[in-house]
Amino acid sequence: MTGRRPLGRSAAGAIVAILAAVVLAADQFVKYLTIENLPLHVPVPVIGEFLQLYSVRNPGAAFSLGENVTWIFTIALAVVAGVIVWKAFAVRSRLWAVVLGVLLGGVLGNLGDRLFREPGFPVGHVVDMISMPWMMPAIFNVADIFIVTGMISVALLVVVGLGLDGTRERAGAAEPAPAAESPASTGQPSDSAGA
Repeated sequence: MTGRRPLGRSAAGAIVAILAAVVLAADQFVKYLTIENLPLHVPVPVIGEFLQLYSVRNPGAAFSLGENVTWIFTIALAVVAGVIVWKAFAVRSRLWAVVLGVLLGGVLGNLGDRLFREPGFPVGHVVDMISMPWMMPAIFNVADIFIVTGMISVALLVVVGLGLDGTRERAGAAEPAPAAESPASTGQPSDSAGA
């Protein structure tokens, strides 16, 4: 077990909901600023070629894959959001609450684009604006940052064995102890026979 007391259900739910709302608001605010202030397909250097702003509307997934099946990404995002909300009811760990909150906010940010942006429901294009051409050709947004960070964090929490309830699995703890052999099976006399 971890040294801290597990969170109550309402406290864990509040952390998940508040962080999801903050991430969603930040994502949508940056997308609003992008739409209002950045021209489409024109790189705007922030730190030379290290970091640029580059406004695009992405109908597909990463690297614009699956542009003709945008509705599949909408369904996938909705399913992921539903699973996160469902799992949030079992959370008693502060770390899990934080991770699920930021992950949910990121998923909702891109799901909102799919549902409410042009060309329309449920095939809206995601607004992307962050480019780091020295590292990768993909252009991404604030929601993507939290989705990737959240997924890496989920993997790390699973690897270190931290459960949703805040308990930590110990190596070998799940193995049952070997059963003690009875005196009859070893052929030795029993001490409990009428002394």
